[in-house]
Amino acid sequence: MLWREIWDSHRGRITGIVGGIFFGFLYLFTGFWDMLFFALLVFIGYTLGRRSDSKLGLLIPWREWGQWLGERWRLFK
Repeated sequence: MLWREIWDSHRGRITGIVGGIFFGFLYLFTGFWDMLFFALLVFIGYTLGRRSDSKLGLLIPWREWGQWLGERWRLFK
């Protein structure tokens, strides 16, 4: 019960500390630029997953772009 109360009241801090330790060890073992690239991939995965969970659709509206390009390219035919 005590651990549940600590988790509920300090969830962000605990997650931040664990994430900091993880990325700190990743930096020590792989190097700075490799760590930044890995963090970028994690961020992209998180963003796509969050959009999928909240049913926001794709990040780039390919259908709208396809319709817009289709109309624009018909002028040249």
